[in-house]
Amino acid sequence: MKDNTTVFTAKPRYELLDGLRGVAALMVIWYHIFEGFATSPLDQKFNHGYLAVDFFFILSGFVIGYAYDDRWTKMKTGQFFKRRLIRLHPMVILGAIFGTAAFLIQGGVQWNGTEVATGSIIVSLILGILLLPCFPGGYGEVRGNGEMFPLNGPSWSLFFEYIGNIMYALFLRRLPTKWLRAFVIASGLGYASFALLNGSGAYHMGVGWTMADHNFIGGFLRLSFSFSAGLLMSRGFNPVQIKGAFWICSAMIIGLLSVPYLGSEANWLNGLYDCICTLLIFPVIVYLAASGKVTGKVSEKVCTFLGETSYPLYIIHYPIMYLFYAWLWKNGLSFSQTWPVALAIFIGAPVLAYACLKLYDEPVRRWLGKRM
Repeated sequence: MKDNTTVFTAKPRYELLDGLRGVAALMVIWYHIFEGFATSPLDQKFNHGYLAVDFFFILSGFVIGYAYDDRWTKMKTGQFFKRRLIRLHPMVILGAIFGTAAFLIQGGVQWNGTEVATGSIIVSLILGILLLPCFPGGYGEVRGNGEMFPLNGPSWSLFFEYIGNIMYALFLRRLPTKWLRAFVIASGLGYASFALLNGSGAYHMGVGWTMADHNFIGGFLRLSFSFSAGLLMSRGFNPVQIKGAFWICSAMIIGLLSVPYLGSEANWLNGLYDCICTLLIFPVIVYLAASGKVTGKVSEKVCTFLGETSYPLYIIHYPIMYLFYAWLWKNGLSFSQTWPVALAIFIGAPVLAYACLKLYDEPVRRWLGKRM
């Protein structure tokens, strides 16, 4: 940092939480692989991987509260935003570039085969780099299915993550605990209402990725509850004694995110399941994981690798999925015909993420940290 900027000593990391973020990121890949074989949210195997985003938001709120709540007497709002931009945005840019490359390899066409103008691709790339959303039917909405970030779909959750960081810096951190608790309860009621009253049209909370209909509202409700709940949990956190927390919590996450859609048609039970996971079980998992400690060399290495690669993995995997979808849809392939490729993606994406981390993300962040 520059000489006129306060230098903060890094706090000890919650290695278990880092590891669980990696487990959830792997489940997102698995979820997206099976998304290619589904005709709707109702018939997708390994259906609830989208809830990993709610888990990410809780983790983010908890970690940010832990890392920054006691620093505001010495840290200005601009410093906080600068630190968060350095941490998050280099991979946002790389994800947009990867997504553009994948789109061009795919042929530069929408899913229905319509050719896309070069100007639209450039606009979409610029918006993706700036993390500004496209509107359905807008000039930069190149894929034709309404995504906020059509070159790299998962960037939508980073868009909301930025909103959460802004909310934290401007007012959430200032709230007394009782008012923050009230905000969490109100947000939870909003989340439950959206899920149980079928705000998505399919009684599920896999929303936030488009500006169409009520999708954006659902995405904001996902952020507002989960982020603020994590922040609330970080205040006065009192750990409990628990052995094997990482493996227990990992098994819980894998099990919860693997459950198929509840019902053969749009069913309120699926919305209830989403509510139970996000409003009740995920906070418990975060609490247990934050209470535990990494013991043993195997657990330590696993948590370190998963934690380091979780964010790059989440950001760079979907351009690969676009190519996978284009290939299997064009040829009408089933999972039994494509599982070796699916497995290669599941194994290869973390390797690519690790390379991006070491060759790009960490060097860029170090460079920016010295000059900003």
